[in-house]
Amino acid sequence: MAYVPRLKQEYRDRVMSSLKEEFSYSNIMEVPRLEKIVLSRGVGAAVADKKLIDYAVDELTAITGQKAVSTISKKDVASFKLRKGMPIGAKVTLRGDRMYEFLDRLITSALPRVRDFSGIKATGFDGRGNYNLGVTEQIIFPEIDIDKVNKISGMDITFVTNAATDKEAKSLLTELGLPFKKN
Repeated sequence: MAYVPRLKQEYRDRVMSSLKEEFSYSNIMEVPRLEKIVLSRGVGAAVADKKLIDYAVDELTAITGQKAVSTISKKDVASFKLRKGMPIGAKVTLRGDRMYEFLDRLITSALPRVRDFSGIKATGFDGRGNYNLGVTEQIIFPEIDIDKVNKISGMDITFVTNAATDKEAKSLLTELGLPFKKN
């Protein structure tokens, strides 16, 4: 029997039926699901030091278990001394089993390591069923060795769902285990 991530199995067994009842879908295929998770990180100081991009790519690769890519600027910005085509960040897109594995590690080990953690804000929805979460320190992930970090920086995590509304997406993410703050 092939390996199935814990959260993926939980989604199939419990979350789908729970959401089907909550929103009274007529078909099980109408139930919203998590499409992908995108981790991105801007490195503004990379204009001066090109090695910072390599550090950012290596850290995102260590956190996700999938090779990250550097992102390049699309236009010239003179006030930032930025030219078109310069590397200015790093990103990685997770789908399938790696996505569920990362989400499981985020919920069970990374978010509880945040200082004074009382839940994540529910204001990060975009109106189309996607959720954005900002992490201020990359050292909350157990894969990052704090002694080898040259600069503490944050990253953005985007959860892309196929939910029609923010309410459906929030229910999906809550059922999967994301700890939203109580109002």
